[in-house]
Amino acid sequence: MPDVNKGEKTKYRLADSIKVCMRTAPVDKITVQSIVDGCHMTRQTFYRNFKDKYDLINWYFDKLVLESFARMGTDRTVYEGLVRKFEFIRQEKIFFTEAFRSDDHNSLKEHDFELIIEFYREQIQRKTHRKVREDLMFLLEMYCRGSVYMTVKWVLNGMKETPEEMAGALVDAMPPKLREVFMEIHLV
Repeated sequence: MPDVNKGEKTKYRLADSIKVCMRTAPVDKITVQSIVDGCHMTRQTFYRNFKDKYDLINWYFDKLVLESFARMGTDRTVYEGLVRKFEFIRQEKIFFTEAFRSDDHNSLKEHDFELIIEFYREQIQRKTHRKVREDLMFLLEMYCRGSVYMTVKWVLNGMKETPEEMAGALVDAMPPKLREVFMEIHLV
């Protein structure tokens, strides 16, 4: 567990507990009670930290993945960020396999999409000093949806390709107009 404050330690304990639950039950069958029982906490503690189990899953995902994208565009490319993301996913194979199986409205798939599209949109706006054009947002949304779909497919099919192969395939699949902008702002 990273060096964290007391509130973060509680969140990590809850995350560790849901990971244990995921070894024997699909996410949709795991209850908040089973999560808190697994780490000897109360439901009140859980709800002080998270709205529901999907909020917990999304928080943990953010902790694992956001670090892989933190330096992108400064000294790291999309490819390098994706390799790190896929390495994190592979290290937490049980967690991600179970989390990606859920189709709940607050699922990790949708959260992953929202996280990456917002990250890329912010990078483009910050580095070009202008709002992202509508045609570029269309390409960005299509690319991010496809990236999430292929990530989920990779996870659920047993992660046969290496993180480097997956990252390379996703970079190669980038629409040419989007690639031009990413090159301009040093993301590829």
